[in-house]
Amino acid sequence: MLNRLLLFLLTLFLLPAVSWAQEDRITGRIVDEKTQDPIPFASINLRDEQTGALTNEYGYFQLAMPTKVTEDSVIVMALGYKRTALFVKRGTNMEEIIIQLPKQAIALSNVDVSAKGLKPMTLGARSNSPGAGMIQGMPGSQYAFMCKNEKAKKLGVIRSVSFYIGENGFPREPFRVRLYKANGNYNAPNEDMLTESVIVSAARGGEWFTVDLSPYNLVAPEEGFYVAMEWIVSGDKFYTTNFMDNYTPYGQILRPTFEFKDSRTWSYAIGRGWNLVTLANNGSRFNAMMRAEVDAYK
Repeated sequence: MLNRLLLFLLTLFLLPAVSWAQEDRITGRIVDEKTQDPIPFASINLRDEQTGALTNEYGYFQLAMPTKVTEDSVIVMALGYKRTALFVKRGTNMEEIIIQLPKQAIALSNVDVSAKGLKPMTLGARSNSPGAGMIQGMPGSQYAFMCKNEKAKKLGVIRSVSFYIGENGFPREPFRVRLYKANGNYNAPNEDMLTESVIVSAARGGEWFTVDLSPYNLVAPEEGFYVAMEWIVSGDKFYTTNFMDNYTPYGQILRPTFEFKDSRTWSYAIGRGWNLVTLANNGSRFNAMMRAEVDAYK
């Protein structure tokens, strides 16, 4: 009889914990509205909580329920899709939800591939010797470098972008290439130029790694544009800012350059948005070591 009573009391004690564990998080999958295909590496943000998650390769995610407020909005952003919001209230069952995203209509620019008088021009870092230091990112985070058109040339198609990958870390880990127009607040990265997921990985570290973008026929804005590296999660793993607070920096390491007197690099974190990097050393600013090759009219 005593054993049964103890078992009953233990069950009562455990029930609230089990119930709360089930309601403690939002879990689900992000899919294409029409095809129902999973959308990998989509960003999920709790607006007021300023936390978020990244879907894995198969579109799955998990995210902690709001703790600062009782109600919040889940903002879902994925490359090539319309931004979508979902209302969430603490204590409701938000397990295994399916969020369907509609495609974003993209207006493609006309590209005159027969234009004469074009020659390649490098925008961004020119040095082949990186500065001291490392740039590491968590999954879903980004570093974007502004490749300025300092010679005020008329620009054509973006041929390639390059990243100086450090020899430490895991140089062969995949990452996503992002391109942005400088039309955000204070000229921050904002509008995506590359609307397809370009996932790449370097063969080794300690050198420049170049990605050919000529098949996409992207015309460079006259003022220049941002080249960005986005850290992602490979395989069936997933990342959330709540459940992995002790997560160590992941993947490849970028190297910095001190070639420029101004700050041209912005960092992005899930739930917190873009912030300008203003570190300096002996009068020169700390910038991510990236560059782009574009067609320029003579």
